Amino acid sequence: MNKIKITKEENSISFEDIKHIDSNGNEYWFARELQKVLEYKEWRKFEGVIEKAKNACDNSNYNVSQCFVEVDKTSKMPNGGVKKMLDYKLNRYACYLIVQNADPRKKAIALGQTYFAIQTRKQELSEIEYDNLPETEKRFYQRNITKQGNYLLQKVARNAGVKNMDQFYNAGYKGLYNGETADDIFKRKGLRYREDILDNMCSDELIVNSFRISQTKQKIENENIKGENNLKKAHNLVGKEVRKTIKRLGGTMPEDFPTPKKSLKELEKERKNLQIKNEEKNQLS
Repeated sequence: MNKIKITKEENSISFEDIKHIDSNGNEYWFARELQKVLEYKEWRKFEGVIEKAKNACDNSNYNVSQCFVEVDKTSKMPNGGVKKMLDYKLNRYACYLIVQNADPRKKAIALGQTYFAIQTRKQELSEIEYDNLPETEKRFYQRNITKQGNYLLQKVARNAGVKNMDQFYNAGYKGLYNGETADDIFKRKGLRYREDILDNMCSDELIVNSFRISQTKQKIENENIKGENNLKKAHNLVGKEVRKTIKRLGGTMPEDFPTPKKSLKELEKERKNLQIKNEEKNQLS
């Protein structure tokens, strides 16, 4: 059996990377930057998606001009001249509507739909509401947090000197899972080829891994750790310390959490199929 590759997530979530914050602390995105992330080569086609999103915004009784703020940008021409280009300053809800009206066949669109839906909900989610969510929704919620965390950790680790990201992540898994690598976890869970181990974790196991990820990032930054070997040792140490804390508190060890019957990829596919059926049903009625 081939070795299982740890999923690379540095490109799967780049929406945070293009987010801007204004002087009042409000977040926003530029449409032309979002266009590239969502893999639209032509502005003309992407502008059509924006128009659909604006209509959806209007139908939802939101102020379109506040969600989609028109701005002028300039672009240098080959002859040295400058031309003006239309752009939009988008809030989170506008981005959400855009990805909902974009081409669902693009992988980036599916990621965007999950990201903006969960992030929009996350801002409103209280602790009580989270506790009342079904386990499946908690898994989606926590999985998104680990994706963002891995994206930021990989960015920090690469800048600090990591070249082999598989080995770097295995160092953390081995510390947290009592010597198990990602491949060992994969086999223990009985997953199919190319399945993602994080997509096959319950919400509590995802929380433990999210803590490992965030603490490793903080350790690297706070201690200014450099060099691949030092970074692997740091990740391994954090994994071990998290494991010791769980044991000291009498919690469930990561390897003892049950593996869900369905992966998040399967659940997401079921959601999309149900959505398509509902849309077809509405069109017929």
